[in-house]
Amino acid sequence: MTIKRLVAAMLLASASSSVLAEESFTVQDIQVEGLQRVALGAALNNLPFNVGDTITEFNLSRSIRTLYAAGHFDDIKVFRDGNTVIYRLRERPTINAIEFDGNKDIKEDQLTESLSGNKVEVGEPLDKTILKSIENGLTEFYHGVGKYQAKVDIEVTYLPRNRVNLKIKFEEGDPASVRQINIVGNKLFSDEELLQDIESKQDLPWWRFMSSDRYQKQTLQGDIEKINSYYLDRGYLRFKVDSEQVSVSPDKESVYVTLNVTEGEKYTIKGVKFVGDLIGQEDFITKIMPLKEGQLYNGALVTYTEESIAKLLARFGYANSKVRTIPQINDDTKEVELTISVDPGKRVYVRRIDMKGNATTKDEVLRRELRQMEGAWLSNDALELSKNRIQRLPYMESVEFETLPVAGEDDLIDVAFTVKEQPSGSFNAGISYGNYMGLSFQIGVQQENFFGTGNSAGISLNTNKYQKSISMTYTDPYFTLDGVSLGGQVFYSDVDYSSASSNLEAYNQTRYGFGANVGYPINEYNRLNFGANYVVNKINSINEYDQLRHFRAVLLDAQNPDGGYHFTNYELTAGWVRSTLNRGLFPTAGHYLGASIKASTPNSDLQFFKTSFEARNYIPLSNDHAWSFLSKIELGYGNGYGDKNGYDYTLPFIENYYAGGQNLRGFESRIIGPHAIYRYADSVPGLPGSGTGAGSYPSGPENDSYQVSQRSIGGNALAVLTLELITPTPFLSDDYRNSVRTSLFVDAGNVWDTEFDINRYNGLRQIQTSQQQPQLIDYSDAGLFRATAGVSLQWISPMGPLTFSLAKIIKKQEGDLQENFSFNIGTTF
Repeated sequence: MTIKRLVAAMLLASASSSVLAEESFTVQDIQVEGLQRVALGAALNNLPFNVGDTITEFNLSRSIRTLYAAGHFDDIKVFRDGNTVIYRLRERPTINAIEFDGNKDIKEDQLTESLSGNKVEVGEPLDKTILKSIENGLTEFYHGVGKYQAKVDIEVTYLPRNRVNLKIKFEEGDPASVRQINIVGNKLFSDEELLQDIESKQDLPWWRFMSSDRYQKQTLQGDIEKINSYYLDRGYLRFKVDSEQVSVSPDKESVYVTLNVTEGEKYTIKGVKFVGDLIGQEDFITKIMPLKEGQLYNGALVTYTEESIAKLLARFGYANSKVRTIPQINDDTKEVELTISVDPGKRVYVRRIDMKGNATTKDEVLRRELRQMEGAWLSNDALELSKNRIQRLPYMESVEFETLPVAGEDDLIDVAFTVKEQPSGSFNAGISYGNYMGLSFQIGVQQENFFGTGNSAGISLNTNKYQKSISMTYTDPYFTLDGVSLGGQVFYSDVDYSSASSNLEAYNQTRYGFGANVGYPINEYNRLNFGANYVVNKINSINEYDQLRHFRAVLLDAQNPDGGYHFTNYELTAGWVRSTLNRGLFPTAGHYLGASIKASTPNSDLQFFKTSFEARNYIPLSNDHAWSFLSKIELGYGNGYGDKNGYDYTLPFIENYYAGGQNLRGFESRIIGPHAIYRYADSVPGLPGSGTGAGSYPSGPENDSYQVSQRSIGGNALAVLTLELITPTPFLSDDYRNSVRTSLFVDAGNVWDTEFDINRYNGLRQIQTSQQQPQLIDYSDAGLFRATAGVSLQWISPMGPLTFSLAKIIKKQEGDLQENFSFNIGTTF
């Protein structure tokens, strides 16, 4: 038997050698036909043999597969003419253009990126075999977002020189709505309890048009996780969703979702222990850990514990730590013992920090805000703090960072900060002539990032018929390396308020002076500021209204009653600021607190103080901060101290608080608050027959009359409250979200005079020469508040911040003037 097998094997080997010998031949020439775009050399390089090689028919068939794999040809045929091999090829057409038609749910850049991943792009050869898979993939995408009526068709148009145009036509159709969600197997909690917090809504009534019941596969998966978490957070450790079914109605307009669940029973925590390396922080972790023996198992607390430990380890440079909880479940006692495994990994250090995107701002301006240092271990807290500090700069729109591994090193990373700058100042210039203002010239520049240094600088020059002014300011926020700031200002103005368009009482004022300020950082969020100013004021041609009597008594020269008011003040300022805002302009999270006091020194001509307080709190209402809620309060109070010649000092009227316009939108600028009261002495005719003519004599003060002006003089106390809902701006791309803000607001507040005494005018006759003149009200009453509501649009434009407001007055007082639409420059919050 063995001899027979050996003989058979020898005969088979002999036959095989004979066949191979017959099929083998030596290639004398290779000819390629049909090439247009592909070079001959490129085609020959893909062949597995060359001229002079001895090959078989098997080599020829394999060469066809090799040429197909190169991706350049639609059809390949090979022939043998003696010892010459002939290839006849038909090249794949080149894609000349790709057009999209009818796509709304998928953006063109997303489609282009997806097609490029399949090597379908302009200039590349077209593989028609993958077009069907692309159609099917896009259709599946639409099914995943609930559009079961969607159709995708790729139209191929052939052009000369073996080129094609591709047109991908979309018929998206309407999304299917969730008609009903059924949960089968739940006994402990009702469907309403389980479905109240999920995103997939079912069969919404027409009046809930702001909500959507559109079916989306990804949304449903997220909702299943929420239901799972609902049970796990209440101790049901064995809960599971056994299956899910999504049924589509015949018209493909509705879907029905059914979830089959097993609830299980409650489990309590028997104990918690740690394994691994806690880097010496065992005691601290044990104290802050919310999981305790005997309490009900809570999946959210387990996740929170893992994240807290990982975050703690990251503070010490262990950025790649792994923390996981291993449950040991006892189904008999319904208890679970938790073992928290901690693997900190290697401590990671920062090799280099790079700055990108800062075309104007110098690197050093950004680097001085960093709290993550090069060469130090990586700290996520330090990185986040660095990001927030850079983002609080008023010339930064957005800041992001990423950590990049260093090749060949598992304990080193690089950090790349990418910033997006925004306009950091305002500019205005112009020359004009008019009958009212005469020749007018103005120029002004305010820059918060002067030549990219991070310093603040401003200059303003304005001259016209009623105003001449110039001012210069400069502040270096990092005068010292540890963040001590230094700044100064010089100013001069000469204004005739009788000609200026304002709601103030008329007077002429010349004011000039200079000052300096210095700021000290206390910590990352708190700062102290101090300043000193020298100010000279000259006021003439003022209408002497009644509220000026104290001011007049302490300043007016009895020997020169028409000389006006000249006074020099030496002012000291102090302030405190606390800010945790996430951005310098248009913040969406965090709070701001600011308090300040300004007081003149006892050797000044006027002795007064002025205080202010502002608080802003931003609460994000969505994860992406597109929706946010702002509450703001602004308080102010000022008065005089000391006395002169028996008269108490009061707050100078030029230091009064005003409201209306920017802080009480819907009212005219600075119209809110006390109005000027002009008091006139009554008179009686001369004695009849006295020969003295028709002279007159002043009557007693109890017979005086008074008139209330339409113009405001402000007050020494202010309180304004703002509630604002920040919303996404309609019809605006997300790319501009940080430079344009839309909001709905309610403003309420008042300005009053604590020194005003309405009893001075009891029994006196009020004169009204027109219907526009208001009635007298108690200007010392803090309760005479005003309120408005409306919508606001703010834009950080290249010319500076612009604010547009449309408001409706809810509550007003006597003498208030409304301004439904307003436009302001230079104010955002």
